[in-house]
This record gives sequence, structure tokens and C-alpha cells, in this order.
Amino acid sequence: MAAMPPRSSSTHPILKSADEKITINLGYVDLGQVDLLVQEGFYSNRTDLIRTAIRNQLAAHSDVVKAAVVRKTLVLGIQHFTSHDLRAAQASGIALQIRVLGLATIADDVTPELALAAIDSLVVLGALHCSPAVKAALGNRTR
Repeated sequence: MAAMPPRSSSTHPILKSADEKITINLGYVDLGQVDLLVQEGFYSNRTDLIRTAIRNQLAAHSDVVKAAVVRKTLVLGIQHFTSHDLRAAQASGIALQIRVLGLATIADDVTPELALAAIDSLVVLGALHCSPAVKAALGNRTR
């Protein structure tokens, strides 16, 4: 029932990029308008326009996001779990309920058995980076 404190991405060498790729489908007219704005110099490329649009929408709804983070008791940002963290949780007898809005990472040296022993539930709104074996093991505990 306890969550580990968040770790800063600036102090963790494993985190090389905070970006996650997504794919979107746009109609031809919308795509043409995007390309026109890029061509006219409003944006450096399509990605720049799309990021700006997303950030503007997130800013417009920031009060809703903040309230939901508090209501759902989510950790906002990046949270990294090492095998040491999970062994400590296991030793304490308190299984972790991980709730992250952002990026959750579980170290590569964490075994599926350790993850199952230490993690009761896992909610990640954003991205989860861990080994395929750990991800598969936690499949039924992920919400």
C-alpha cells in the first residue's frame, strides 16, 4: 500500500529520452493544413505543431488533470524502481501499489518473481518501461 518516492530523470542514467512515440491518423485536409502551417514557417515540422497543440490542450485542462492526480493519488512525473527498492518493499511485508502519471520504470535486473512478490498493483497513465518478462508477469496486476 506504500509507494516509493519518485526519482528524478536528471539523476538516473538509464533514462535517455523522455519522449514516447505515438501514431495518429489525420484526414487529408487536416494534414494539408498542418503542412501549410509548416511551409509558412509557423512550425518547424509536423511534430512541432502536434506537440504544441497537445501542450495547449493540456494547459487548457490543467485544473482537471491536477484534481485527478490528487483524487487518484498518482505520482506525477518519473518513478523508477530498482531491485533494491523491490526487495526492501518485500522485506517490509507491504506490497506496493504503484500509481504513476508519466513514466514508470522497473530496472532490468528485476526478475518476474521479485516483481510479483513486491508489487500488488500497477497503474500507469503514460508509459511503463521494464523487461518483457516483468511486464507479462504483472499483466493481471496492471490496471
